[in-house]
Amino acid sequence: MHTTFFRGRRLRRSPVLREMLQETRLAAADLVMPYFVVDTDDKTFRREIGAMPGQFQLSLDTLKEQAAGAVDAGLRSILLFGVPKSKDPQGSEAWNADGIVQKAVRMLKAAWPDLVVITDVCLCEYTSHGHCGLLSVEGAVLNDPTLELLARVAVSHARAGADMVAPSDMMDGRVEAIRTALDRETFYQLPIMSYAVKYASSYYGPFRDAADSAPKSGDRKSYQMDPGNAREGLREAAADLAEGADILMVKPAGSYGDMIRLLADTFDAPVAAYQVSGEYSMIKAAGQRGWIHEEAVILESLLGIKRAGASLILTYFAEELLKKGLVR
Repeated sequence: MHTTFFRGRRLRRSPVLREMLQETRLAAADLVMPYFVVDTDDKTFRREIGAMPGQFQLSLDTLKEQAAGAVDAGLRSILLFGVPKSKDPQGSEAWNADGIVQKAVRMLKAAWPDLVVITDVCLCEYTSHGHCGLLSVEGAVLNDPTLELLARVAVSHARAGADMVAPSDMMDGRVEAIRTALDRETFYQLPIMSYAVKYASSYYGPFRDAADSAPKSGDRKSYQMDPGNAREGLREAAADLAEGADILMVKPAGSYGDMIRLLADTFDAPVAAYQVSGEYSMIKAAGQRGWIHEEAVILESLLGIKRAGASLILTYFAEELLKKGLVR
């Protein structure tokens, strides 16, 4: 009884001992901060995203300013999404060597060579129809013809200096296509973080406003996963690893902790988890209304994601937590 008493009540009375024995901790190296960079002639462009308080669409210059403060606070890694000036059915701006993401990568790597710059590889921000791949005349997504285009995007990002590419399209076979194209261009060491288990989620709404990527017709349920499926996620992850993925991602994170744990226990590969825009917006909205202790809920939500087995967490809270000194 004495041992049980010591392990319980007496231990909890000491904040220092609690911290020493905490099983799961957040660190700056765990966090990846997403940014939205817009191709605009207005160098001072900085527009707050309505459904994501505290998050912005940024020009190249304002992205550099924003990143400077975050890097000074300890940010180690960022994920870039681009919003182009023009769109077409093929999404050709996505692989333009002088496209917005390519320019942003070159700028960031010149300013901070040690900053890990990850690029989103997808077509939805660049296509006039808002889907992640080419469409047939009937409006169906064409999986195989899309693969070559995704490979072009990844290679263009690698040439610009990206440290990692992250295909988020969910086309079958895209990891193999991208790995083959990167190796052909001698980018053997460039890792692929695959959105391996990406659900057709209702939590993505604010992101689609931020990236101007909402489908003009239909939805993405034909190529993203059913929220009720777990075994399918294992098959998708196994396939991506076999094709050459280096890191497996689960998206969204909060409602899919079981999938994070399942992947972490099943595969000998790092697992990333994306705390998506809807998760961010709900916490922010409740915090602004005083319904929750916002900082405490942010930290608890991220601890839960890491405890589930995530090695990396992509979260819009990364910059805020580092600047406030809540994570080091």
